[in-house]
Amino acid sequence: MTYDTIIRNGRWFDGTGAASAVRNIGIRDGHVVAISPDPLDEADCPQVIDATDRWVLPGMLDIHTHYDVEVLDGPALSESLRHGVTTVMLGSCSLSTVHVDGEAAGDLFGRVEAIPRDHVIAAVNRHKTWSSCEEYVSALESRPLGPNVAAFLGHSDMRTAVMGLDRATRSDERPTRAEQAEMERMLKAALDAGFVGMSSMQLLFDKIDGDTCRSRTLPSTYAKPRELRRLKSLLRRTGRILQSGPDIQNPLNLVSQLAQSLGVFRNPLKTSLLSAADVKSNPYAIVALGPMARAVNALGGDFRWQHLPVPFEVYADGIDLVVFEEFGSGAAALHLRDEVERNELMRDESYRRQFRKDYENKMGMRVWQRDFFDAEIVGCPEAPLVGKSFGDVGLERGLHPVDAFLDLVLAHGTALRWRTTISNHRPDVLKKLARDPGIQMGFSDAGAHLRNMAFYNMGLRFLRHVRAAEQAGRPFMTVEVAVHRLTGELADWYRLDAGHLRIGDRADVVVLDPARLDDTLDAYAEHPVDHYGGLSRMVNRNDATVIAVLVGGNTVFRDGAPTDLVGTRRTGRFLRAAHRAPAPTATEKELSSAR
Repeated sequence: MTYDTIIRNGRWFDGTGAASAVRNIGIRDGHVVAISPDPLDEADCPQVIDATDRWVLPGMLDIHTHYDVEVLDGPALSESLRHGVTTVMLGSCSLSTVHVDGEAAGDLFGRVEAIPRDHVIAAVNRHKTWSSCEEYVSALESRPLGPNVAAFLGHSDMRTAVMGLDRATRSDERPTRAEQAEMERMLKAALDAGFVGMSSMQLLFDKIDGDTCRSRTLPSTYAKPRELRRLKSLLRRTGRILQSGPDIQNPLNLVSQLAQSLGVFRNPLKTSLLSAADVKSNPYAIVALGPMARAVNALGGDFRWQHLPVPFEVYADGIDLVVFEEFGSGAAALHLRDEVERNELMRDESYRRQFRKDYENKMGMRVWQRDFFDAEIVGCPEAPLVGKSFGDVGLERGLHPVDAFLDLVLAHGTALRWRTTISNHRPDVLKKLARDPGIQMGFSDAGAHLRNMAFYNMGLRFLRHVRAAEQAGRPFMTVEVAVHRLTGELADWYRLDAGHLRIGDRADVVVLDPARLDDTLDAYAEHPVDHYGGLSRMVNRNDATVIAVLVGGNTVFRDGAPTDLVGTRRTGRFLRAAHRAPAPTATEKELSSAR
């Protein structure tokens, strides 16, 4: 037997959580055809990767991205590939580009996901040739996709396309019977095309861009129970998934989102909810999330929280950060696109009084801890301020922290860069969350918030956390289970042909150097994005960690550098839910050695 690629002598993880072992892996025609403790015949094999002292694992899944726009102009999605992510999920948070036109897509994505609105409009208008979900899948596969993609259909996408953005974002408007029927037809067509389900959103501080509907919340937040119930019934009947985000200011909404997963004389609704986070603003909330999920699942539900398994560190240029949307004075500033108008507002003393009041209000649920002493300046034309907090600056200047912040924003605009960690800051809590079966590893937001955060390598950082604890003699999870949580567990729950590395499986493979799961994973880096007009976005750069990445048996990264295939040839494909690869032949099975 000849092979296209042999991966020699690596510590092999199959993605099921089973014990790892040193094996030789043979790949042919995009699939794993041999896994053996003995050397494979390397004659005529064009590529042999020496994985001695390396880990060989299935390509990782990223279950929460906003690549819906980038996949059109930059389908290689190389920032995910370089860190071993070989399958990404589109259509999160009720947002997709299946049915809306460019203008509406720009309004939906621009402010919520901090993607330049003009570029969203241009990308959708330039590439949109589809009018159905099947045509959308074909359009994606006509592009030189880097990783595999799977997708949710966005509720706000459907609602906007059917009702128009203005009517879809008015509390006194309901879809007509015909419009409701059309949304149900759209969702059914998406499920028939292999979409994993529907994403919705009830969180009220995600705001729309543009002029006509600016600062209204996303269309899905205006949906009433009947509309949601009819759409969810399609998901129940087909065993597909609802991804959603609760209105955190309304506890009843959260309880409802949990309860809807229960069957009770009907099929359970598979639900993936945003998100399980150890937020600084409420360190006690996380205590309840795991038990809530376990209780629902024990009663027959099928519920998961999404969780970013690393500290949630965010950066901001001036006041441009989505967390300001969660209180009135912050949202008022972001509502104004004109810099002169915004500056005039921030100078106004009555506005500042309201900002200080909002800042000091400790009541109610929120994401940001609103502590300017916990916000470090990392870039500023006033060089002596770098490394200080806004609170420190306020003390030096005899100002309230809010006034110190607003004064610096007025003086320097977006040249003022700062950072804070809003959640997942306690390592021991992260360990507990990592072990919880009601929690999924995900929520990277890759492709969005381009200047605010970068979690493309979150899987590698999670593996480092596990390995470091093991080396310190205080393990909280085996590496095998950690790999499973990032790969096979997610693929199985979303019913995707990914996440495993066994005979007959697609050869989506990552070879990494465990010795380089080190501090380089935390390093700050930026890189310009050509299709966003050269905008410099936050990225991750730890190129020595990942030795090789293969998608469908094709090598897309070697030693931190993309191969010639990336961006020129399609290596990934659209993964349809509930569609599996053919079973291996008997001859191939015989080549697999028993553990």
